[in-house]
Amino acid sequence: MASRPTLEFLKTETGSGLILAMAALAAIVWANSPWAGAYHAITYHAVTVQVGPFAEQMSVAAWVKTALMPIFFFVVGLEIKHEILRGELSNPRRLALPVLAAAGGVVVPALVYLAINAGEGGSPAGWPIPTATDIAFALAALAMVGPRLPPALRIFLLTLAIADDLVAVLLIAVLFTSEVRFPMLAGAAVTLAVLAAMSRWRTAPYSFWVLGGLLLWGFTLKSGINTSLAGVAAAFCLPLEPKRPGGQGVLQETMEALHPYVAFFILPLFAFMAAGFSLGGVEGVGILGPVSLGVAAGLFFGKQIGVFGAAALAIGLKWARRPTGAKWLELYGVSALCGVGFTMSLFIGALAFPAADALHQAQVRAGVVLGSLASVLMGMAVLAISAARRARDQAGQA
Repeated sequence: MASRPTLEFLKTETGSGLILAMAALAAIVWANSPWAGAYHAITYHAVTVQVGPFAEQMSVAAWVKTALMPIFFFVVGLEIKHEILRGELSNPRRLALPVLAAAGGVVVPALVYLAINAGEGGSPAGWPIPTATDIAFALAALAMVGPRLPPALRIFLLTLAIADDLVAVLLIAVLFTSEVRFPMLAGAAVTLAVLAAMSRWRTAPYSFWVLGGLLLWGFTLKSGINTSLAGVAAAFCLPLEPKRPGGQGVLQETMEALHPYVAFFILPLFAFMAAGFSLGGVEGVGILGPVSLGVAAGLFFGKQIGVFGAAALAIGLKWARRPTGAKWLELYGVSALCGVGFTMSLFIGALAFPAADALHQAQVRAGVVLGSLASVLMGMAVLAISAARRARDQAGQA
């Protein structure tokens, strides 16, 4: 039986999937319309923020990635902590299948990308891009075609995606930290230590947590480390216990409060800023280069082969059991849905190639959109076929 936070997570992320799709479609249409200049003017418009000694200038798109996406990673961190301590990831028997499947879904897409980009003209640095899974899109697609499918499939997909996000956070930490400013890093470490100590103060006002989170974000930004890590680190400091006996846990309360803003504002805004690519001009000439082909093939072929292959191997070796009530065809359909990388892949792609590299940035966007679209269509088609078979079987037994 899924826990209440998990069910709320499913409900919110599923509902935001269509908003994400609409935001991405609007960006692509606008970027290829006669008013494309206005789209690029908005996304690349420089904005300066200064608060006391803190001063930073970035484009609107960069601010969304740097200042708003850490809130998304904060929520992801809250979900990971809850699942590790109280949810699906706390049960070793239930944990084995999605974690092994997630491992296959990271390794195989990376190998597919590298195989396409190993030759002359390739860009091997983008190999982490197709390793990600977009929880919102994948769950929305599953909900649309599989309302009568076994609930265990949804929990399997959610747990796999959470494990996938954890790997993505580690990759960001290891691969996309270039120059570290140690005085600022020390400030971030001290702030994080204070937040960790506050975890024992269950009645701490939320304003204290907000102030600590902002300080941690500011120090992390100035240290040169990706600010998404600040979001995850802060999440692990929040206590699970309620402020008062019988009340809702601090972590759960925070997660439920932030979910709607993340699902219906931050992620669609990021998708709108990051998904627009031009099919004409200089970018359009090389839009189908090794990067876009590697990303698209990694998401579509690599993900489903890696996830389903690792899951089948684990089940065949009796290291894990198939999700309760699920058929092999349904497990394959869910594996195909894992190829919907979208927001996470776009985020990693923005880190893998500098903003000044317009051609590779355009190829990343094209590859993510094409690979994710192909994956969602394949997954939905397979699951729709299985759902129709279930309906016929039930009608025959009636």
